[in-house]
Amino acid sequence: MSPVLELVDVTVRRGGKALLDGVSWTVGAGERWVLLGSNGAGKTTLLQIASAMMHPTAGRAVILGETLGTVDVFELRPRIGHLSPSVGELIPRSERVADAVVSASYAVLGRWNETYEEEDHERAAALVRELGIGHLAHRTFGTLSEGERKRVLIARAMMTDPELLLLDEPAAGLDLGGREDLLATLSILALDEASPVTVLVSHHVEEIPTGFTHVLMLRDGKVVSAGPIAATLTAANLSVTFDMSLQLEHHGDRYSARRAPGAHRLA
Repeated sequence: MSPVLELVDVTVRRGGKALLDGVSWTVGAGERWVLLGSNGAGKTTLLQIASAMMHPTAGRAVILGETLGTVDVFELRPRIGHLSPSVGELIPRSERVADAVVSASYAVLGRWNETYEEEDHERAAALVRELGIGHLAHRTFGTLSEGERKRVLIARAMMTDPELLLLDEPAAGLDLGGREDLLATLSILALDEASPVTVLVSHHVEEIPTGFTHVLMLRDGKVVSAGPIAATLTAANLSVTFDMSLQLEHHGDRYSARRAPGAHRLA
């Protein structure tokens, strides 16, 4: 079976700086990946490549069997669900939750004069129920908590029944309770075989939901390590990724990390 996502020696340069430097990465069917790295490591840039929103300066990027540079990205992008903080900022605060989700069918933000099929409304209603926010369908987006908004954005990202789901720091800005509620939702999605291949970006190992299978670790635009979580998410790899000696602890299917006693920057 062909990879869902394949990057070969991908480099992105802006202003003489390499945001990504020779990154090779393959995502297969049924996998759930988390991207870990500090600020400026290249995680968001990598997600922009994976979402067909950016072309590499060098190297080859193949998404859902289509090579960037040889495909109409406007036909490719609807096959990709993408949650990013910028989307949430653009949704009108007066927009009803149900409309914020169904409008993803036309890739618009804010209902205008579009006409939706009944199956579009039914799918939007089913998604908000599955994500535990069915009771909020008639509330306006601006009245929701941050955690509720994140669930709306996930429902919106899944509205087009994507083959690839990209989540850019979905737990950012949430308090502890909101984070744990969201991670429980993401775990349900990750463990559902019918869910799309998923890539989640985070700074924190504590935000890796149960059910995620693989990890890619970036530092300064380069791959530190990539592979199955059980073998790849180690204290040694984490320390290199964040340039500090770190301790990694397992708590069932969850993780936590902290600075090792007497630790210092590695570089």
